[in-house]
Amino acid sequence: MRVGALTRNEQKAQVLRDLGVAEVVLADLDDHGWHGIISDSYESVVNCVSSAGGGIEGYRKSYVNGQASILKWSSGQPIRRFVYTSSTSVYPQDRGVEVDETADTSAAPPTGKVIVESEQLIADAESFLHNWYVLRLAGIYGPGRHYLLDLLRDGVEVIPGSGDYTLNVIHLQDIVSAICAALSVSAPSGIYNIADDQPSSKTEMVQWLAQALGIDAPGFDPAKVSPRLARRGGRMPDRKILNGKAKHLLHWSPQYASFRDGYRALI
Repeated sequence: MRVGALTRNEQKAQVLRDLGVAEVVLADLDDHGWHGIISDSYESVVNCVSSAGGGIEGYRKSYVNGQASILKWSSGQPIRRFVYTSSTSVYPQDRGVEVDETADTSAAPPTGKVIVESEQLIADAESFLHNWYVLRLAGIYGPGRHYLLDLLRDGVEVIPGSGDYTLNVIHLQDIVSAICAALSVSAPSGIYNIADDQPSSKTEMVQWLAQALGIDAPGFDPAKVSPRLARRGGRMPDRKILNGKAKHLLHWSPQYASFRDGYRALI
């Protein structure tokens, strides 16, 4: 395949060039100026944008305005497949319930509502997008992205917040394989949860990591709120994300079925 990329970060642009990406465009996604710069020979789009920072307006700039910009460009292109990496943060469910793609998102947190809005833009573009896939990603970990592992390696003794809720995670390589599946297999358009097979409590994950590192496991302090928790209203929801639809229709399954498999490889 001939691959092109758009980024607003010059350092990332250079990394992409070094990797051999054929065309790298440096621009803000929501700025329509790149429409006249990028080539018109692409058949597929993968939108894996992240927040531009700056709170809820940063989310809107990246996710909604950026999505609208891509769709405006795509409407004049021979795009056969459109893949969007969304987030399971759109689900407000709690109390340990199992969550599939039919779960209600009307009570999503403010950032989640913005992401749902960006998803809907794709669904509303079915007149020219005939194959589209919204991949709702669980918490991402992998090479260069292992927050809990870093905390334990740094010798933290107390982790802010509670450890009694379920963590739903997915390894970076399994996200890549899910994207590749969406780009290649024959499957219905729609929303797909991308998470591993074995959701586990945060306490269980921390204790396993500590044992794997040969150190004492830190405790938790529910009275303390980290910046990450503050952005989520002071606590994380407790739910189990189901991945059965992706496994059945995308013919995808995670290489790292649980956090143990993924972190064992990292450690």
